[in-house]
Amino acid sequence: MATLVRWQPVREIAALQNEMSRFMTGLIEGNGRTNQAWVPALDVWETESEIVYALDLPGIPEDEISVELDDGALTITAARERTQEDSDERFYRFERRYGTYSRTFGVPQGVTESDVKAEYKNGVLEVHVRKPEQTKPKRIQVGSGAGLAIEGKSEQK
Repeated sequence: MATLVRWQPVREIAALQNEMSRFMTGLIEGNGRTNQAWVPALDVWETESEIVYALDLPGIPEDEISVELDDGALTITAARERTQEDSDERFYRFERRYGTYSRTFGVPQGVTESDVKAEYKNGVLEVHVRKPEQTKPKRIQVGSGAGLAIEGKSEQK
């Protein structure tokens, strides 16, 4: 004997919305695949004398991190390699991203290589960019209160 099930359109729409949400989230997160872009967390803040960039780069050896200053642009590059180990363990999900990361920031005009300091400690790269001193406008004295000489005659103001 067949059982009749009442059709509930609202429940069907909710289920479809759930499936679409899972599908879209999977596209964005990569469904555990590691071929998606790797983007480490970044904080940027400014003090009176410098701009600081802090990137989370856990597990990356210092020799795999590059900080370069070229023509007013600061470029940070890092590489995380995936290690292949032969084992009998079963893996069901891979969420850690691997590959090369590169990001370029504009720096204030006049910053030189000596103004940039990088420190890597506890998986966090901090790049300190010292702000160059701003040139102050020079005040030019206008006149001295003396008269102007016109063709041998002096004129008083």
